[in-house]
Amino acid sequence: MGTVTTTLSESDFAVPIEDRWFEDYVPGAVYEYGSITMTEEDILRFAGEFDPQSIHTDPQAARQGPFGGLIASGWHTCGVMMRLYADHYVSKVASLASPGIDELRWVRPVRPGDTLSLRTTVREARRSRSRPDRGVVHTGVEVLAQDGEPVLTMTAVNILLRRPGTAQDTTPR
Repeated sequence: MGTVTTTLSESDFAVPIEDRWFEDYVPGAVYEYGSITMTEEDILRFAGEFDPQSIHTDPQAARQGPFGGLIASGWHTCGVMMRLYADHYVSKVASLASPGIDELRWVRPVRPGDTLSLRTTVREARRSRSRPDRGVVHTGVEVLAQDGEPVLTMTAVNILLRRPGTAQDTTPR
């Protein structure tokens, strides 16, 4: 599986990922990044170690299964999403943690040869009331196949530091 990825949308953040802070995540902004192609070898290797079900590990048995062929583990697809998310979207200087994700759905199987990309939509960016040096960003995440249709959807929640020098401003955003 290749891990060299790029920005696919016409616009990207106004600042590079190495200088991206809470204030740079503007609700309504949409960004696209990609791409990673799923190979049969990668699917078999991941599933053999982490999700050993025959629809992911045995091409012959998978042909007789409910999907009519080998498919990637949903957790493998999540790993690809995280690679694209970490490479391009979440700040390298301000990201503190994530309390979790919401509404994870695998909406369509991923098959060998599928090329995946990431679309992110900033849904909400809220300053912390108790910790003025940070905020919480909710991001709609879609992993798209080469036809532009989603294979995975979820909402990511990230805690990000505010730009240095702005933490004193406690006006709700």
